[in-house]
Amino acid sequence: MKNFNGRILFLDRADINTDEIIPAHHLTEIAKEAMKPHLLEGLKIDGFNPRRDIPGKSVIVARSNFGCGSSREHAPWALEANGINIVIAESFARIFRQNMYNCGMLAVELSHDAIDSLFRLGAKKDVTIETDFDANQFIVSADGEEERIGFVISDFDRELVRDGGWLEYAEKKY
Repeated sequence: MKNFNGRILFLDRADINTDEIIPAHHLTEIAKEAMKPHLLEGLKIDGFNPRRDIPGKSVIVARSNFGCGSSREHAPWALEANGINIVIAESFARIFRQNMYNCGMLAVELSHDAIDSLFRLGAKKDVTIETDFDANQFIVSADGEEERIGFVISDFDRELVRDGGWLEYAEKKY
């Protein structure tokens, strides 16, 4: 199973689309690792610099409709190549969300209030998250403050994550 703990990258914007996650001109790459330096290079948020802000982060927290736009597996692949295995948002584009689970990654929807709470913690700069799959909760820590946030994923999605993605799941089951 992939790592589902680590430092959070906060992207305070809704409608982050797949072209912003990995620009279309990099879709000719056949190795996930080749996409690594191009993650979020098309994203425009004041003060955000992907070269400075992505390294060392394992989780993204964003607003609603994350992964909208063109349907492509490259978007989760670019995240995975950078060690980002969790995206937490108010909502996701349906195909992006399923592509995350098919890759053995988490795309977790939380309420607007829970996302606001995470962004408040994010103002403290260095925020970490630990995923407790057995309790269905995230343990979020910032400057000695800890918050537990429950989440829900389907049993099938949980199996995809635990098995490492769709291919591993299919090999095990079929």
